Amino acid sequence: MGAHGYLRYVALGDSQTEGVGDGDDLTGLRGWADRLAEHLARTGTGVRYANLAVRGRLAGEVRAGQLPAALALRPDLATVVAGVNDLLRPGFDADETAGHLEAVFAALTAQGARVATLTFPDVGRVTPLARPLAPRVHALNDRIRQAARRHGVTVAETAHHEVVTDPRMWSADRLHASPLGHARIAAAVADALALPDSDDTWTRPLPPRPVPTRLGAAAGELAWAGSFLGPWIARRVRGRSSGDGRVAKRPGLLPVEGRGA
Repeated sequence: MGAHGYLRYVALGDSQTEGVGDGDDLTGLRGWADRLAEHLARTGTGVRYANLAVRGRLAGEVRAGQLPAALALRPDLATVVAGVNDLLRPGFDADETAGHLEAVFAALTAQGARVATLTFPDVGRVTPLARPLAPRVHALNDRIRQAARRHGVTVAETAHHEVVTDPRMWSADRLHASPLGHARIAAAVADALALPDSDDTWTRPLPPRPVPTRLGAAAGELAWAGSFLGPWIARRVRGRSSGDGRVAKRPGLLPVEGRGA
């Protein structure tokens, strides 16, 4: 079994947990939850892992569509990360979103699972056009912390560290972590869970990088808006989601092969 004692790990959530930004739909997505499962496998034997996350899902959809399947798998470790899709919507309600997450926390912990979640960075520090969303992020993080305390859920406090808003931690769309970002998220959750071979090195800043000129930064913003913001708005207007027609990539508990970071 190994020192951590977790044999059945189930991940619930949206695109970040699915692994968008770390690989692609042709070669396969890895993502931080896969990386965390690999960490478990390197430090223990007999680990099995399921990933129920689907991109585009709101917190209420995670509760309705993923929680029953997760409970049926009877995990001894579960991660629950959702809410960003909610706070991007015009009618965002922090209490409602956190209420769905708390219901998931409550059900999983009542069944005996160790549950972990994380807080979200200020997206305005990643994408200047998203600065008006900062109060929503803070409100959701506060409620996640409160719900986690009520149910004994472990929280990886990624929101507190400067490195999480380094552009190199994010993919080109600025909504999903890059492979490096996914690796740091996995390390943050492992550290919060006090897993063997985990530590706080994930909090360390990356090496210095050249600072873009104002002209370069403005050009980058325009390119991002045309490539990613525009299509995202178009989907919202049409009532579409990036997850339409998609199902979980790993719906059953399968053995995990350990691999390098």
